Amino acid sequence: MIAVAAAAAFLATFNETFLNVAFNPIMSDFDVDVNTVQWLTTGYLLVAAVFVPVSNVLYHRFPTRPLFVAVVALMVAGSVVGALAPSFWVLLIARLVQAIGTGLLTPIGMNVTLAVSPREKLGLNMGIMAAMTTLGPSLAIVLSGALLTIAPWTTLMWVFGGLALLVLLAGAVFLRNVAELGRPVLDVPSFLLVAVGLVGVLYGVSAAFGGSLLWAGVSLVVGLIALWLFVGRQRRIEHPLIDLRPFASTPFVLGVLMTMLGLAFVFAMNVTIPLFLQSAHDMSPLGASLTLAPGILLTVVMGPIAGRLFDRHGGRWSIPLGFLVMAIFVTLVGVAAGHSSVLLFGVLYIPAVLATAFVIGPSQTFALSSLDRETSPHGVTVVSTSFQVAGSIGTSLAAGIYGILITTNMEAGRSEFDSLVSGFRGAVALVVVTSVIGVVLAIAAYRSKRSQTAEETVETTDTTVEAIMKNDVYALSSDQTVLSALQTFAERGISGAPILHPDGSLAGFLSDGDVMRYLSATHPSSVSIYSYAIGADDDLEQAMTDLGGLNVMKLATHDVLTVDAGSSIPDTVAALSDANIKKVPVISGENGHVVGVVSRSAINRLAIASYLRSRGDTALVAG
Repeated sequence: MIAVAAAAAFLATFNETFLNVAFNPIMSDFDVDVNTVQWLTTGYLLVAAVFVPVSNVLYHRFPTRPLFVAVVALMVAGSVVGALAPSFWVLLIARLVQAIGTGLLTPIGMNVTLAVSPREKLGLNMGIMAAMTTLGPSLAIVLSGALLTIAPWTTLMWVFGGLALLVLLAGAVFLRNVAELGRPVLDVPSFLLVAVGLVGVLYGVSAAFGGSLLWAGVSLVVGLIALWLFVGRQRRIEHPLIDLRPFASTPFVLGVLMTMLGLAFVFAMNVTIPLFLQSAHDMSPLGASLTLAPGILLTVVMGPIAGRLFDRHGGRWSIPLGFLVMAIFVTLVGVAAGHSSVLLFGVLYIPAVLATAFVIGPSQTFALSSLDRETSPHGVTVVSTSFQVAGSIGTSLAAGIYGILITTNMEAGRSEFDSLVSGFRGAVALVVVTSVIGVVLAIAAYRSKRSQTAEETVETTDTTVEAIMKNDVYALSSDQTVLSALQTFAERGISGAPILHPDGSLAGFLSDGDVMRYLSATHPSSVSIYSYAIGADDDLEQAMTDLGGLNVMKLATHDVLTVDAGSSIPDTVAALSDANIKKVPVISGENGHVVGVVSRSAINRLAIASYLRSRGDTALVAG
């Protein structure tokens, strides 16, 4: 299921930039300029953004498998029409048909991931999804560049159609229904308002660089008014197209903004770097693509790793550091653009794009983890919409700045190369600014998260783990032996304990089951009741001697599932159930110090006590 969802995320974002490297031959074939041809990407992202909210209605109305197949079929149909397009406008229409599929497919894949992912693996699986959304648009450039060296640009449409068909078949075979189905209703006026709003705003941004400033201004105003009316309508109607409750969470809003800034960086560079390398350095599409390949591949590998690190340590430092690395190294890329060494250009871009793995997936997980179970599906809709909006804005602004600076410098009498460098550096300046803004937002996001957690802890003290956890925790030190740990278990009447580093942070967890598994493998007779009957005391003595020289960290579980002291009881129940364990350490504070242990038995006692209290209250009322 996760593999199919990841393939869907890859497919949807792959097509967003698949034609970017082909912009030059498309402009030549259809006699259009850069501001027109960029609508093959901008228009695609725009239509996808409009249809994302519709996916939430369809997801809860139709079974997952047939819905998935129908959506991917749209993308196959658009590919066939695009490959046979006789004019630019037919090609654009074909791309917009594909975009409808993307707008529906991306949130469906994310909802499937949320539905089937255990909580302790949510960061990892969302990291995989983020890696696919990063890999898609980036790998598309490499693959399309390779194909364009041996075939015309129409081949790209046929290839994508084939890939879409493979994903369609995979979904038909492996997907099952994971959504709670009902009869949600599509509010058509809301759909029209959000469509007019997004088209108006994004067209205004694009037209400001390549068209009439008057029309750009009018378009922006109309778009903003439509979005204002849309928001007002969502608050009034019973079944809103986009439920706005997630926006009440400040951490969620900041997380979405950070995700958008990371995506804008990727899309802006994906559209301008190929254009610049082909025009300024006379590189082939394949050469321009291969310059980006190392960073792309490393980013894919780093995505799940960044997700796992977020699961264990959060993103308080990694997200702002990611934005900072993006800003520093893309600045160096801008400097290198004025030199002849394309190798230096490509090497400097690797850490810049690699840092996005520590921004996009973790920011997305940060945003969604700030919501409760009821509002999470609506948060997915908002995040998925933001994907397309960020890509569209990033593409429009970068292409617009790139084009207008080239034109301005050429008219001023500068050489073509200097003009191209100036245009590219303008696009680089854009993403440097957005990355710096990202650093500020990341710091603010974690401050708001701490404030929100503190408020929720005060308001819901009786429903948090802190209210039921065992405070007098018997902990082991990381330098103890297994034998001394067993002595502690026996003296305290416990079956396991957390292991702490000297600074008090969690190092691992050791249970008597871990010890028994070790003994059964290395000293089988020591764990058998018959060893006492046949007088095999030597075996037991040897086993205990072995344990006396064995450090606890050798047998301990290192990747320990933990819960925060402010976590709700339902979330803790879900974590224990998903991991199929009896007890879990409770941590608190920025350094993750262990403050207690919560067990299934403690939760059971709370449930029974609550039930008996409610029965007593009922009896009193009845009496």
